[in-house]
This record gives sequence, structure tokens and C-alpha cells, in this order.
Amino acid sequence: MPNAPELAVTGSTGHLGGMVARLLASAGSEQRLLVRDTARAPELEGATPFVTSYAEPGRAKAALAGVTTLFMVSAAEAEDRLQQHYAFVDAAAEAGVRHVVYTSFFGAAPDSTFTLGRDHFATEERIKASGMAYTFLRDNFYLDFLPLLAGDDGVIRGPAGDGVMAAVARADIARSAVTVLRDPALHEGKTYDLTGPEDISLARGAELLTAGTGRTITFHNETLAEAYASRASYGAPPWQVDAWVSTYTAIAAGELAGPTSAVHELTGREPLSLEQFLAESHTL
Repeated sequence: MPNAPELAVTGSTGHLGGMVARLLASAGSEQRLLVRDTARAPELEGATPFVTSYAEPGRAKAALAGVTTLFMVSAAEAEDRLQQHYAFVDAAAEAGVRHVVYTSFFGAAPDSTFTLGRDHFATEERIKASGMAYTFLRDNFYLDFLPLLAGDDGVIRGPAGDGVMAAVARADIARSAVTVLRDPALHEGKTYDLTGPEDISLARGAELLTAGTGRTITFHNETLAEAYASRASYGAPPWQVDAWVSTYTAIAAGELAGPTSAVHELTGREPLSLEQFLAESHTL
């Protein structure tokens, strides 16, 4: 594949991957955009779209031929997401990819309270076993999601108790990722816990959302039984409901607490607080 960029980026049609692709293009980095549909790929200077998907290892191997560094955004939530990840990691190793930068989850472990954190840990282990160099970006929950947690009535409902989380802006994850992708050798074998600047509870988050959005937002601490009952009407499969509810129980368990300096170390700037994020969002 002559003249094809050696840096490949997945997820460029989504929020995080799209931010990373745009920042790389602005910095003058050439890249392959691995997408399911080239018509949806962002048009960026130095970016070449390649069609593939995580679930198609043959096509993925062809799209990754000649790639040295791969930015792997975790796949969309699905019952078989871990199997998709395994197939894609194996295809990358077979294609000769040297270094994978993977967006994992804060505190990923085989027994994470947040059920999807277990899949992230298993994916990390698959990458480690592949022989490829790796860098793991373990993202805390996104500040970007907090305004979306409130229902039409302005209430955030979930069994989070008084637990806190060091939620992080998606933009800070993207900036951190670009630092790694621009000089990956400096970050081989490293795991970065990417957080915002402070721990906040959902009750405090509701206060800040009220001040920053003009909506009246409150937090109602559900019991586990209430949490499952209030989500039953969506008709979602059990694994997905478990993931939704464990978003809150992971906060209650303290597994999302503890701000780190990683974003500052990688980007040279302090991560956005919820107040700053809301202020920026309103000026865009």
C-alpha cells in the first residue's frame, strides 16, 4: 500500500475519534481513518479513509497493512463487544502493527463494579499478550455525559449515593491521545489514568449543572431495586441494564474517585472542570 499513512485512527465518525482525527490533521499528521462507511469519514488534510470494522478481521488486516501505530477507540457497546475487540487486536498483530493506543476505562479490572470495565481489562490483556507495544488511556466517566443523565423532569436518578468521581472532558482525552500518537515511543508500556481536576458527587454535579445550564437539575439516589425497575421500560437486554445501573454503583463504590495529574503531564494544561466545560459548551 504505497504512500498510505502509518498512523491509523478508529472511531473518526464518532465524538472522541473525530476529535483526535481533527487535532492530528491540524498538527500536520497524516493518518488512515478506519471507518465502516467512507461517506461518513471526516474530510481532513492528510487523512485517507479505509473501510473496515472490528468484527471483520480479514478486512481489518488488509486495512492495517503497513500501519505502525494504531489508535483503537473501544467499540460501541454491544453484547459481543469483547469478541469484536479480540478479533481486531488479533488482526492488528497479524498485520504487523507495532503499537496500539487503546481507550480503556479508569480502574479497569476483572471485577470492576462497572460491568463494562471488565471488558476493557480483558481487551488490555489481549493487547499485552499480542506482542505489540501498547499505551492504555484509562478514561474516567465523561463530563460530556453528565448533562444527558437528567431526565425530562431534570432529575438524575441512580444508586450512586454520596460517591464521587473524577469525571473528565472528552476534549482532554482527545488532547492526551494526540500527544501519545505524535510520539508513541515515549509512551510504550504506559497506562494513563485520565481524569478531571476534582472529585464530584452527583448531588454536586446537579448543582453545577443547574448553575451552568439554566435547567433545574436535582439528584435522586435510587435503591438498586428502584434503579432496575425504572429502567425496565426501555426493553434493553439484561447486560445493558446491568451496565447502566453499574455506572452509578461504581461511583457509590468509590471506584471512579481520585483525580490524577496525567492530563496535565500529557498536554501541559489543566483538565477542564465541570464548570469550565459547561461554560465552554455554552460559548461554542
